[in-house]
Amino acid sequence: MGHVEVDRLTYVLPDGRLLLHDVSFRIGDGVTAGLVGPNGAGKTTLLRLIAGDAEPEDGRVVHSGGLGVMRQFIGGIRDDRTLHDLLLSVAPDRVRAAAAALRRAEAALAGDEVSQLAYAQALTDYADAGGYDMEVVWDTCTTAAMRRSYDTARHRPVNTLSGGEQKRLVLEALLRGPDEVLLLDEPDNYLDVPGKQWLEQQLRATAKTVLLVSHDRQLLANAADRIVTVESRGVWIHGGGFATYAQGREQRIERLEERRRRWNEEHAKLKQLVHRLRQTAAHSDNVASTYRAARTRLQRFEEVGPPERPPKRQNVRMRLRGGRTGKRAVICEGLELSGLMRPFDTEIWYGERIGVLGSNGSGKSHFLQLLAGAAHGAVPEIAHRGSVRLGARVVPGRFTQTHTRPDLLGRPLAELVMSEHALTLNEAMAALARYELAPAGRQCFETLSGGQQARLQILLLELSGATLLLLDEPTDNLDLASADALQTGLDGFSGTVLAVTHDRWFAADFDRYLVFGADGAVYESTEPVWHEDRVDRPR
Repeated sequence: MGHVEVDRLTYVLPDGRLLLHDVSFRIGDGVTAGLVGPNGAGKTTLLRLIAGDAEPEDGRVVHSGGLGVMRQFIGGIRDDRTLHDLLLSVAPDRVRAAAAALRRAEAALAGDEVSQLAYAQALTDYADAGGYDMEVVWDTCTTAAMRRSYDTARHRPVNTLSGGEQKRLVLEALLRGPDEVLLLDEPDNYLDVPGKQWLEQQLRATAKTVLLVSHDRQLLANAADRIVTVESRGVWIHGGGFATYAQGREQRIERLEERRRRWNEEHAKLKQLVHRLRQTAAHSDNVASTYRAARTRLQRFEEVGPPERPPKRQNVRMRLRGGRTGKRAVICEGLELSGLMRPFDTEIWYGERIGVLGSNGSGKSHFLQLLAGAAHGAVPEIAHRGSVRLGARVVPGRFTQTHTRPDLLGRPLAELVMSEHALTLNEAMAALARYELAPAGRQCFETLSGGQQARLQILLLELSGATLLLLDEPTDNLDLASADALQTGLDGFSGTVLAVTHDRWFAADFDRYLVFGADGAVYESTEPVWHEDRVDRPR
């Protein structure tokens, strides 16, 4: 069994800002803990510090049982690494070191006796480090995740796998591997709902100690034993599950506010007493000793200092307005995205909230892209047959899942909002403040966290005047408060919403669902469909 203990950890950003201060907590044997907090609060940095990827200014990390790490960007790999390289990247240190030595020995082989001996030694060292044992584990992983043996798949480029396949493969390797402590940074991103449910089952069943960053409220509710919150440069732990987390956090804030109020009241009373006694002592030697005692008491009171300051309550306010359009917002007739689906018909009416569901690779994102390109008679870039039309006064606005927005790169946020929507600097900063982005007003889009990029995209949709929102996994990177704010904003939106989502908590709010089946069929449902074999399709 393994554990991880963080002791008085402090971390300063390269620009000199204090991100984490005096952080201490312990995750005991076999516990699964969810790590949550506002976007940019330092969750990923904390995982990097625990993993040894970054050095703290002060403090230490202690763990036992070996450390397996899934870093944040697994799932979006687009370089030339192979499947073998990916699995090796999450193997124990000793296996990685032995594999690197073996690769160097193989490269040095030129037929001379010295290289032959070095290669033989490297093979022995690789075996002694457990490399071949890991390959047996990897064979089980590739069979479970891809239905292919490790030997047949090891040289396959990782960039030919979907994001969900990359995630599933790494999770299989870590959960089946020897490390007893796992650090998982957003392991559910890119997974479809069956994949998330599989992950929940694995987390409930594993004897490993797990610390995971996730924004998926349903996954946290189903899998986390306790919740670790990063906020106000510190950390606190809610000992219950996610179901009682919101109530527990509110009660904690109220307690901190009450302690702070009492301290301020006592501080004011002591200062007033010292002031009064000072004035009296100036005219009466009998009061002088009482004055000195009161002054000493005030000094000691101030040296101890006030109790912990309550964290700032997040207040993201999304004012998605929209506007009136024709009764029919979207009309699809015999629509078929080439190679992805069979022809289907549908009509989406003004004001409807439509969830677009289906497995990875079934064409959901392409469908939203096609609708976005159908505005003003534009020629869509997505190959298709049949027709798609937007109704009168329908203005689409699209949120992209991967935040791939080359039009936003290299531009400071405040300048971007001003130039795109003809706002003054004060107006732009006020809009950014509503999305809690004002402190990042001088930063460029590519320097923001994933959650900050998501909030900026939603703000730009708000300012654009879109009457049809096309949202592709909008909650993936949003922190808990921002996801709640988005749902509240959509409730007040006067327009039509189509959202691709694997977020079960978010999906529960929609009117009906357009399901993209793995067999190419597209059909409607009044309930969310995550497993196609559990629903009777309309004929």
